[in-house]
Amino acid sequence: MTTVAAYAAPAAKAPLERTTIERRAVGESDVLIDIKFAGICHSDIHQVREGWGEAIFPMVPGHEIAGVVAEVGPGVTRFQVGDRVGVGCMVDSCRECENCRRGEEQYCLKGMVGTYNAIGKDGEPTYGGYSEKIVVDENYVVRIPDGLSLDVAAPLLCAGITTYSPLSHWNAGPGKKVAVVGLGGLGHMAVKIAHAMGAEVTVLSQSLRKKDDGLKLGADHYHATSDPKTFEELAGTFDLIVSTVSAPMDFGALLSLLKTDGALVNVGVPEEPVSLNLFSVIGGRKTLAGSMIGGIRETQEMLDFCAEHGIGAEIEPISAAEINEAYERVLASDVRYRFVIDTATI
Repeated sequence: MTTVAAYAAPAAKAPLERTTIERRAVGESDVLIDIKFAGICHSDIHQVREGWGEAIFPMVPGHEIAGVVAEVGPGVTRFQVGDRVGVGCMVDSCRECENCRRGEEQYCLKGMVGTYNAIGKDGEPTYGGYSEKIVVDENYVVRIPDGLSLDVAAPLLCAGITTYSPLSHWNAGPGKKVAVVGLGGLGHMAVKIAHAMGAEVTVLSQSLRKKDDGLKLGADHYHATSDPKTFEELAGTFDLIVSTVSAPMDFGALLSLLKTDGALVNVGVPEEPVSLNLFSVIGGRKTLAGSMIGGIRETQEMLDFCAEHGIGAEIEPISAAEINEAYERVLASDVRYRFVIDTATI
């Protein structure tokens, strides 16, 4: 066991505070990682505040982890001390079910083990990246290519893969018209990645406030969803819409923007149920879908793609003492576009 400093929420809705946690001893196939940077994801806030249901406290959030290997177990073959690595939203799965066997561990039929707010196979709670070090089985660790600096790579471990996976699965590319709903932590990555894939990219945002940013990030078009004319002008336009927002949306209105056989894929998760008139999907053989992060193999593919295309997150570095303020700013959409904690400040 190793004692490390961390920032934790002691109870639901409580401010995060500095504390210490125990990391397990390095086992046969484990990798000990010195965490250098940890991104702040909106889902950290949902879970700290129990917006998605009952949670485990104390909670150390953080599933956008970038660091350097400090120690490896005797059976480790993929990594060695000094390697630049990342850990995303999961640290284990059953490894035996159909989904795990085909490299889609995020859809493990027995339930993947989350990087935090979960119970590991040892029966102990998992603690995330707002900490100095983490111990993870090598099968759930990815390599960060040399072309990516660790600070801008950290958010790729959630925001990057969460948008890359549906863009890849629904074949975004040349000749395809893709819309991204929301230009936040996930949305800005979706724009960069869809643009690099060769798609024609449109941002759909509440207002035109971030239009200049959206165009610089790679969008070809930018429209305000608060303007009713947007839905008239863009009706039947898109092959794929990726919605990154976690607030309730008018799904009927968004579905009206799809071509026949188009897909609206949700990667943001509102805390409340949503309603839908099924004529919105029946008319036009449209698909309303969801997508959750990606498997380990696809996460590595995404990192290699981002390195090849020079894609990192747009970040605002912060110290650990600024985490609670950062949460409030995320809720106010006051970040361009991802807070990243310098874990040397923990």
